[in-house]
Amino acid sequence: MPRTPLPLRRAAFPALVCLALVLTGCSSGTADGSDASTRSDAPERTGSKSEKAGSKRVEEAGKSGGSRSAAAVPVRIDIPSLGIDSELMRLGLNPDGTVEVPPAEKGMTAGWYTGGAVPGEPGASVVIGHNDTRFGKAVFHDLKKIGKGADIAIHNDRGAELHFRVTATETVSKKAFPTEKVYGPTNARTLRLITCDGAFDDQGHPVDNLIVYANRS
Repeated sequence: MPRTPLPLRRAAFPALVCLALVLTGCSSGTADGSDASTRSDAPERTGSKSEKAGSKRVEEAGKSGGSRSAAAVPVRIDIPSLGIDSELMRLGLNPDGTVEVPPAEKGMTAGWYTGGAVPGEPGASVVIGHNDTRFGKAVFHDLKKIGKGADIAIHNDRGAELHFRVTATETVSKKAFPTEKVYGPTNARTLRLITCDGAFDDQGHPVDNLIVYANRS
């Protein structure tokens, strides 16, 4: 099903109904053999009033993350304890207002959501990566093994290396993604890593999301 730009919907529903619903593309494939991460109908396009209100707060939280024109751009993520070392592509919004995910053919590359805070600045910075794609294991396949206190390094285009320490992990149903908790306003310099997790539904989509919470160390 082709995407149709929805400018009015973007205004009312700008960032996420629930990022979990956008991350249906972490599966290795759908029941019909196609790859969910590239399907144009993968993101959910409906939401409750509370979800829409939460999405509005997500967008506003991202705008409070500092001056984008003056901020350095994150270009790489490094998690030594898991052997993860990946470039960071930039992720924005799809035409329907849902968040982009890395394409399946770049499953070993994580992405920084530009609508959130810049890593190292006040606010919630979000990095998204696949667990698996039709090509096999992806960049965040082993993310579930990360432990509390683990170091996450973000490298930016100015040569700086910013370190974050994991404070908690959480597995949530995609039907109950904690949008406010992940994207809500904060004065802390935080980082969230998100991937898919759990069993597969009958369409080949993982039913859960894994969220890693970290603070600037």
